[in-house]
Amino acid sequence: MSTASLDGLLDPLASSLDPTALRQIVAFQISPEVQARVDYLASRANDGELTPDEDAEYEALIDAADLIAVLKLKAQRRLAA
Repeated sequence: MSTASLDGLLDPLASSLDPTALRQIVAFQISPEVQARVDYLASRANDGELTPDEDAEYEALIDAADLIAVLKLKAQRRLAA
């Protein structure tokens, strides 16, 4: 997905959220269990040992983490404005 497409998707969402929701997004942290799974899959990926199912799971987790990071940045910018 291009940056412009992602902005077009997330800007209306971010602008519809109140300050409380924006602060909750900024404060969001991945659970220790999910982080442990990401770390495990990353290690296996680095060693070239991911199964096809693990590869799909790892890619989905990375994509979700990237989306969350962008949304957190947008929330921070809206709060600062």
